[in-house]
Amino acid sequence: MSDIYIAFAPLQGYTDAVYRRAHHECVGGIDEYYTPFVRLEKGEVRKKDLRDTDPVNNMGVPTVPQVIAKDDDEFARLCDALQGQGWKRIDLNMGCPFPMQVKAGRGSGLLQYPDRVEAIQKEMLRRPEVSFSVKMRMGQESMEEGLVIMPIVNAMPLLHVTLHPRLGRQQYKGAADLEAFCRFADVCCHPIVYNGDLLELKMEDGELVIGTDAIRTPNIKGVMIGRGLLARPWMLVDKNPREVLHAMHAVAYRHATEHLCGDSQILSRLHAFWEYLDIPHKQKKAIMKASTLPRYREEVAPLFSK
Repeated sequence: MSDIYIAFAPLQGYTDAVYRRAHHECVGGIDEYYTPFVRLEKGEVRKKDLRDTDPVNNMGVPTVPQVIAKDDDEFARLCDALQGQGWKRIDLNMGCPFPMQVKAGRGSGLLQYPDRVEAIQKEMLRRPEVSFSVKMRMGQESMEEGLVIMPIVNAMPLLHVTLHPRLGRQQYKGAADLEAFCRFADVCCHPIVYNGDLLELKMEDGELVIGTDAIRTPNIKGVMIGRGLLARPWMLVDKNPREVLHAMHAVAYRHATEHLCGDSQILSRLHAFWEYLDIPHKQKKAIMKASTLPRYREEVAPLFSK
């Protein structure tokens, strides 16, 4: 897979700096790790987000900070904050389908406002020192929305466009539309990165195979994988799953116990580590029910023993 770009998609509450470091150091095989989106809250950039994007916390890990904005003003303020930390690489989220963000005109909700997208495009041009990319869906309510803004996206100075071939209103329901992905790729002048329902990855005759279908488009750059990697962090490498799990958990456990106070806070963070993992349901249920650290250690131990 060395000839294609592979990115780890962000997921709020799961792929924080600790998780990204654990995966990078214990597994690898990823070209870039994207942060959960940085956003404004009550008119200010969230301090929690900036702690996660702090370069000190991401040193040695190929990280891309992602922002979510409803207009060029929010976008500019977020870029200012990240550039103030020293970042010269920023991704714009125009694909988040969560209703709260969509109603505010952010994420896939932004796709309904071509004038706002165009204003953001002009703001990007004012920052030639930054390398931008965009993550988007085909539209919020219809594919027409995505096609309408594509000329604006084409005018953006982008490294690539990551496309999730669903509408925002679908969230994660229904099948990803591979035919629509190829139609969008045909009208996009930037390299395309595929995102959506990737549980395995393989190549046939130089073409990416998603599920049972080969993606045939000349400008495909690679893929972005989220839930598939959270379920099986080892999916792209030839490593023993048990050893990967043990090593990653050791990083997460050490950080939680050194930086959080009390069993409740520590377990809340550690339970998130297991939520998406592909392990037997009975074992996962027992881990998630553990309410003390001794009980937690007792429940996870069998997963690491040979």
